[in-house]
Amino acid sequence: MRYGVGKYMRIVNLIENTEGKSKCLFEHGLSFYIETESHKALLDLGQTDSSLRNAKKLGINLNEADTVVLSHGHYDHSGGIIPFTMINDHAAIYMQSLAGGDFYANDGGNRYRYIGIDKEILMLPQLRLLKGDYVIDDELELFTIKNRTHPLPFTNKRLLIKTACGFVPDDFCHEHFLVVKDREHTVLMSGCAHNGILSIIDTYREKYGNLPDIVISGFHLMVKRNYRDSELQEVRFIAKELKKYQIKFYTCHCTGIPAFEEMKKIMGNQLKYIHSSEQIIL
Repeated sequence: MRYGVGKYMRIVNLIENTEGKSKCLFEHGLSFYIETESHKALLDLGQTDSSLRNAKKLGINLNEADTVVLSHGHYDHSGGIIPFTMINDHAAIYMQSLAGGDFYANDGGNRYRYIGIDKEILMLPQLRLLKGDYVIDDELELFTIKNRTHPLPFTNKRLLIKTACGFVPDDFCHEHFLVVKDREHTVLMSGCAHNGILSIIDTYREKYGNLPDIVISGFHLMVKRNYRDSELQEVRFIAKELKKYQIKFYTCHCTGIPAFEEMKKIMGNQLKYIHSSEQIIL
């Protein structure tokens, strides 16, 4: 479904955890390239410079990108930002000011691992630090969550913020969500949906008075072991709630293949996994 004169919306997964059809690189991380009538934008830039190398292989010239959105303050979404600025010094980079915080993962016991961004990003002249919702223009805007309507995903329990008083649970106030609009479609994009995909959709509906046509997001439901019964019940509950919407869902990255397959049993063709190098054309 094209719009304008030879124009269309194109969304390419530049990097995520699983291999796509074109034999591009894949890694634990996420990056999307978004091409609209007026923009060539990026949502996140993966863990390393692999997203940049995939873009080159796919014939995408990132020197032409004009906008970068960092969805939240974790290394696997921001690692490619500094390498990106070596080839593109003019694209505005948008992130919440809180995304520069000291974020850690508890790997068990007293083993705390830093998972925040490279602090050099905070020194970039093209950086735009935000405090809440922000409209870039008629095609791109960002929103945050002030009040969640559902509990945080169970996988967030090990994610922390280091403060002067010690480690505290991450409240994910550093996460924002990208809305991309053309003349026919509205697409809601999130990196990991740490705030919970159900709360994100509820916030979108409250803010805009309707629902997006398409949602593209990791759901942060991945574990590196077998799921407990209570966790599987949560995965199935989310899938049942999403199925109620007239929305096409694309997921990837932190959802995990087992959780995706469990949700797919409930959601059917309403849910699709988008692998590294695969694209959506609207």
